[in-house]
Amino acid sequence: MRVFYSPRYEFQLAGHVWPTSKYRLVIETLQLQVIEPRAASWEDLALVHTAEYLEKLRLNRLTPDEIATLELPWTADLADAFRVMVGGTCEAAGAALEDGVAAHIGGGLHHAFANHGEGFCPLNDIAVAVRVLQRDGRLRRAAVIDCDVHHGNGTAMIFERDPQVFTCSIHQQHNYPLFKPRSDLDVGLEDGARDARYLGALRGALPAIIKSRPELIVYVAGADPFEGDRLGGLSMTKAGLAERDELVIRAGRNAGLPIVVVLAGGYATDVRDTVDIHVGTIRALIDSRHAGTLS
Repeated sequence: MRVFYSPRYEFQLAGHVWPTSKYRLVIETLQLQVIEPRAASWEDLALVHTAEYLEKLRLNRLTPDEIATLELPWTADLADAFRVMVGGTCEAAGAALEDGVAAHIGGGLHHAFANHGEGFCPLNDIAVAVRVLQRDGRLRRAAVIDCDVHHGNGTAMIFERDPQVFTCSIHQQHNYPLFKPRSDLDVGLEDGARDARYLGALRGALPAIIKSRPELIVYVAGADPFEGDRLGGLSMTKAGLAERDELVIRAGRNAGLPIVVVLAGGYATDVRDTVDIHVGTIRALIDSRHAGTLS
């Protein structure tokens, strides 16, 4: 299975809640060979993002309000680091179409809109990857299964009028972001939902996703529904999150659909908990490839 990752994802965010070291720690734990992706081109980014916004990123001219909305200590070199992360999702999605499964140890920047970034996400790698594959004639229909604790607001807005892309977000309803554009299927869960409630809701959502007839599933496998996460309140255990991964991957594999995994959020008090959850997701994907169609 091809796995994509770049050391450039570990950028310095002094005092920030986002542990960018988690990507390196996942790779070190898994001991996998990785492919370092190329940066997404500005032309590829323009398939999703507006010319005005990309010009601001290119020339480092984001306004103070735009930086505040991003909630990142923005520096000029971050634009290129995030372009690499977008490239990683693009290449992993292409690999999944060829191999059946692929993983990006990064990505899941689902809060970025066409004309601005939000919530640690300056660019929407999910949307760019889908649009690149569509432009290149490799893909017509896709589905996004967003299991980050936060609603995938940017992704939902970008694809809201596109019948070729089915978006599903299962998230904590009373959490960031306040503005939640409508996905094709939204499952907003109450605070402290815990494993049984979450997994029951996910089981209920999966048939509609498969019924949308996607040719690729983008699985946004956030670790932040975890009970020890500082930015989430769904109170799931590691065992529950492992079952979540199995449900999503089994549904896709049983339907014969390629799956690409992106990692999205994870902000546990102890970064090792976040790493454990992400490692479990990648191992589940690897196991599904060895097993073929799951029962």
